[in-house]
Amino acid sequence: MNNEMKIGFDNEKYLKMQSEHIRQRIAQFGDKLYLEFGGKLYDDFHASRVLPGFKPDSKLQMLLQLKDEAEIVIVINSGDIEKNKVRGDLGITYDIDVIRLVNVFTKIGLYVSSVVLTRYDNQPSADAFQSRLEALGIKVYHHYSIKGYPSDLKYIISDEGYGKNDYIETSRKLVVVTAPGPGSGKMATCLSQLYHEHKRGINACLC
Repeated sequence: MNNEMKIGFDNEKYLKMQSEHIRQRIAQFGDKLYLEFGGKLYDDFHASRVLPGFKPDSKLQMLLQLKDEAEIVIVINSGDIEKNKVRGDLGITYDIDVIRLVNVFTKIGLYVSSVVLTRYDNQPSADAFQSRLEALGIKVYHHYSIKGYPSDLKYIISDEGYGKNDYIETSRKLVVVTAPGPGSGKMATCLSQLYHEHKRGINACLC
């Protein structure tokens, strides 16, 4: 019987394969690739627990291999700001975590272009958070709740649905959409951007 312990996850192989796959996707579609990261982009302690060999910052290290081509958009649910929702593993509120993530990403050389307040409805706490972000020089955009989401596709994919959301100005081919936690609206933000990009004649896709 072979008692030799084997690592369950090859971190170096992951970094190489993922970055190569993303470059291939960018080359395939040309104009813009939106990349929605499931789970956490940074401090992914859950993944590191269930995949021996996976490091909590593996996704971040992979992005560093693409840093000249990538920009990061962070999304946060405005209702979570209003409720002071706390990130369970770190014990800090989601809004504080957004600022922490901006600082972490910027410090290591990644470009954070903006923050999106999703499900925005003029919440006082969201407005105060926006003022704080803008004072730090961070662009802020609003995305709104859409009636009939996600089933009423005809309404959603219209000027009254995704069309009401702010168009997020991006400048690089790879746009990474991340968030402080689940339910923040990462996927909806990506889909909204695809709608707006299509209207502008930009060939964009989601990975």
